[in-house]
Amino acid sequence: MTRLHDLWDQQRQSLWLDDISRDMLNTGALKRQIQEDGIRGVTSNPSIFEKAIAAGDAYNDQIADLIRAGKSSGEIFEAVEVDDIRNACDLFADLYRESDGSDGYVSIEVAPEFARDTEGTIGEARRLWSSVDRPNLMVKIPGTAEGIPAIKQALVEGISVNVTLLFSVERYEQVALAHLEALEARHAGGESIRTLASVASFFVSRVDTLVDKLLDERISDATDPEIVTLATSLKGKIAVANAKMAYQKFLEIFESDRFEPLRAARGNVQRPLWASTGTKNPAYSDVLYVESLIGPNTVNTMPGKTIEAFADHGVVARTVDTGVEEARQAIADLERVGVDLQAATAQLEEEGIATFAKSFDSLISGVEGKRADIAETVAS
Repeated sequence: MTRLHDLWDQQRQSLWLDDISRDMLNTGALKRQIQEDGIRGVTSNPSIFEKAIAAGDAYNDQIADLIRAGKSSGEIFEAVEVDDIRNACDLFADLYRESDGSDGYVSIEVAPEFARDTEGTIGEARRLWSSVDRPNLMVKIPGTAEGIPAIKQALVEGISVNVTLLFSVERYEQVALAHLEALEARHAGGESIRTLASVASFFVSRVDTLVDKLLDERISDATDPEIVTLATSLKGKIAVANAKMAYQKFLEIFESDRFEPLRAARGNVQRPLWASTGTKNPAYSDVLYVESLIGPNTVNTMPGKTIEAFADHGVVARTVDTGVEEARQAIADLERVGVDLQAATAQLEEEGIATFAKSFDSLISGVEGKRADIAETVAS
């Protein structure tokens, strides 16, 4: 067994892979990672699919067939995406059954145009759930103010959800309560809650990227040496502190008396999923956002490079609920030096939606380019 297996075996943290491609499915690479690396789920996004479709010719035959059928670039992308997601779900089917529906999930994302559209998001969630038609699918819905009612409604309807683009503890609490309320509604209606699942994707490294920049600005502008010293000491610490505060909120909600009847009915907690855990600052450890957030009832979705790094030199130890007072103090100190964490996380949500939309547009442009190249071959 490896360090990767130890995350689950010793700490009950699920390792998910933040990647998918037709090559990984066709060559058996994903199946091997499930068997050999202890991968327990997969997340996807437009950037991942853009790279997958652009690389090589694994999608060419299907795209050619779709061109002959008169499909648009958007329809072509959805067709290949749904096939990949469905096939990945099938690879995780045994794990899904063995874990009694608590793991083995594959995520598909609602298009970014619906990020601020509650009803549109609900409609897309229903459509994607029906198209993939697998019980271990999770539909990714942004945790925006408009997304929260859609998250609750999807869960009430029995659609498992991966809530994405979470940056603040306040927004995380709203999302966790939406999960709780959905379970309560289903339970009150006499419907099963045993196999309904959701995760709350709390983004980590992006917080440090922005907050470190804001701290550098304060360091540059400050005239008080004490503020300079304090601001310098906070660099690279706020993302983990913020995530640890979210985990404390998770414990508060899902260890409460309110959740007990749902637990008795075999309802699942909504696990925090640590996302954006690849280290962006080369000055920091390449496993910083893995080692610092290990603990039970959590998921960490990692890109392949981070998985390789952790397998090589990561340390497995329970950390997600250690150093909590230090984390709370770091956030208080951040306010003291003049950096508004609430404003920063609101900015990150807006930037996240914009980046998501840009990635989706780039993906469709890439499909159009691939479509044009293949169309010439089809025509000849």
